[in-house]
Parts: sequence; C-alpha cells; structure tokens
Amino acid sequence: MLGSYRNKLPAYASTYHGDRNGGLDSKEAFSSFAEECYDLGYRAFKIHGWHEGNAKEEAENLLHVAKTVGDKMTLMIDPACQLRTFADALYVGHACDDAGYFWLEDPYRDSGVSSFAHKRLRESIKTPILQTEHVRGIEPKADFLIAGGTDFLRSDPEYDMGITGAMKIAHLGESFGIDVEVHACGPAHRHVMGAMRNSNFYEVALVGPDSPNTMAPVYECGYTDMIDCVDKDGYVKVPEGPGLGVIYDWNFIKANTKALTVYE
Repeated sequence: MLGSYRNKLPAYASTYHGDRNGGLDSKEAFSSFAEECYDLGYRAFKIHGWHEGNAKEEAENLLHVAKTVGDKMTLMIDPACQLRTFADALYVGHACDDAGYFWLEDPYRDSGVSSFAHKRLRESIKTPILQTEHVRGIEPKADFLIAGGTDFLRSDPEYDMGITGAMKIAHLGESFGIDVEVHACGPAHRHVMGAMRNSNFYEVALVGPDSPNTMAPVYECGYTDMIDCVDKDGYVKVPEGPGLGVIYDWNFIKANTKALTVYE
C-alpha cells in the first residue's frame, strides 16, 4: 500500500553505548565486536561511544575500529549528544575525516537541535552530518535542512507522526535530493524503508557482545531484530502479508501488560 521499492534492506549493527563492565569497554572491544558482526554478515557498523563524552577517547576508538575493519565495513559514529562542546565535536569530526566515516550523528550536547551550530560543524569537516532525530515534525525538519544544519535527515515511524509522517519526511528529503535514514528497527521501520529509494541502511539496534537488544519478544511468526536477523550478505527482509506483515503473540502481550491507555 505504501508502494514498494525493495523487499530486502542492507543493515548495520548499531552498538550499545560503551561501558566499563567488561563489554564494549575499550577500543579493542569495539573492534573485536565489529569483526564478530562482519562474520555474521554485516557490512556496516555504527559506534555509540561512552556516556562521559571524552573526545580523545571517542576519536581513538573510531580510528582503531577503522584500522581494524574500515577496509571491509561502512562505518558510522553516533555520540548521541554526549560530546560536551562544539570543540569536542570538531575534534571527533576531524578524526572521522581521517578514518573515512560515512556519517557523524548527533555529536554534542545541544541535544541535536541547533541548525546554526551544525552548519558551522559541516563547514569545518568533510564527514557528512546526520541530524534531526530529536527534531519533531515535518516543518522543523525542513527548516533544519534548509538552514544547512545536516547532510542526511532522520525519520522514525514511532517518533515522527507514524508511518504517514515518516513517509512525508522521506519525500521531503527526496524533493531536496538528499537521503533520509530511518531511526531504530521494527516491522513499520522495514516497511517505510522498503518504500523509500533515498535511504542507505537499516538500523539493527541496539546490539553488543552477549547482549540481546531491548525489543520484547512480541511476535509468534519468527520476526526478529536480534543481532542474527541478517542474512550472509547483511540484509534483512521486509515482512510480507497483511498490515505490517507480522503476527503478534497476544497471549504474551496481555500477560505482560503493565498499563493501558485508551484515547477516544
């Protein structure tokens, strides 16, 4: 019903934030996990760094990962607004330039909403900027783009006025000749991206060594967004069938419901 452009999507492994507890706790751990993801089939990998927002540590990490897998994986980094200052974002951005990263996303603690600041950042580095995850609505995203604050737009059918809103954002980007990257994962996200020409990667989020993602097991049809959901070439399929193409496990959902709100 959305119109079909493709029925399988190239995916990237999108990591949990770095930790200090034996998981993604070092640049070596991130690089090792990137290798694991490559062996599973992924050909793209995105780093979520540490919450401390240490620019030097973030830069060393992304450079080390690039040295390890940069010749065979497309790499992205998302500090998730944890870098403290514009100067920190610039420092990490220059490291991205050196390592050939595909994008730098939500770099520092303006919460990703200052079009002016990100325009200045874009003018100072070569790596494309991915913004507007934290900017809601069609008009504000258009304003952010026209102001020069981003190279790619973000959309999410759960955050951006549903599937209809996400498709409006896709068409907004298409009208300006730019790409729109779908945030996070799920059946609706796959259908939206499957209907889009101007999108590059499906985000399998969040993943880490020995850590399942946070998606509740609400499906009884085999649908999954766990780390092993990709095929040997790093693709996921768009679900087929009525609606979102998945069958929900209503017994599980009802047994685990904590609250219910009805809007009339």
